[in-house]
Amino acid sequence: MTQHILITGGTGFIGQRLCPELLKRGYRLTVFSRRTDDDVRARCGRVNTLHTLADLRNLDALDAVINLAGEGLASARWTEKRKRVLRESRIDLTRELIDQLEKSPLRPATFISGSAIGYYGSHGGEPVTEDAPVNDDFAHRLCADWEAEARRARQLGCRVCLSRTGVVLGPDGGMLERLLLPFRLGLGGRLGDGQQYLSWVHRDDVVNALIWMLQTPDASGAYNVVSPHPVTNRTFTRTLGRVLHRPTPFPVPAFVLRTALGELSAMLLEGQRVMPARLQQAGFGFTHPDLEDALRSIIGG
Repeated sequence: MTQHILITGGTGFIGQRLCPELLKRGYRLTVFSRRTDDDVRARCGRVNTLHTLADLRNLDALDAVINLAGEGLASARWTEKRKRVLRESRIDLTRELIDQLEKSPLRPATFISGSAIGYYGSHGGEPVTEDAPVNDDFAHRLCADWEAEARRARQLGCRVCLSRTGVVLGPDGGMLERLLLPFRLGLGGRLGDGQQYLSWVHRDDVVNALIWMLQTPDASGAYNVVSPHPVTNRTFTRTLGRVLHRPTPFPVPAFVLRTALGELSAMLLEGQRVMPARLQQAGFGFTHPDLEDALRSIIGG
């Protein structure tokens, strides 16, 4: 029997790649979105749509939920208003989703929820695995509270997986899209001293990891979804410049970032060297573990 999956955030940067891949594998999808039906299908493929979580009770039985909804962490300066939006789009939506599933007699067996490596806070150049201690800051509290809501699904009998995702690289969106124009103009450069680590991951590997969590019955808990080869910002800058055949002569001083971005600048200047320890221990294979190969697969050249 075809498995039925509910996806929140299906029209987002990851969801738009995940949905067609799941459809290709024979899953039946319902995407929760406030966009029009035609817009959702243009982005996601031949899916059913759900426009309010209260209508969950009207759906056929669900086999799994993949919860990816949330405003982009690095899309705007972290004002108090922006922080509320970030929390509401993740924590409040996940809470409402679990509350509605609790009212349903037909509960999914699997609940997969997004999170981020911001959970750990800043660790400098120290390798960070899933059992690393955390450093308390806004990003940690955001992710921790988000995960706490997702873990409530265990009380409904669900197997729960948490995808602590790094900086996702792919075409037509994400961080890379914002970098390509200045780098192509020869205006790219390192941030600060460039020694901070960037824990990146190719979007295809994020999609593959989510499908692995879906299809692996004994998978549960938190997984760092990052390449096994994080790089410093200096290395990332030089590699992107090499792939684009452009120089990277214009570093951005740390004080400029702090002035422009405020608290958000810490994510860019302090860095995290996160390792996908649990995925590797489980035998998960990355399609694009090397940065230059990943960039060339996205950009060409």
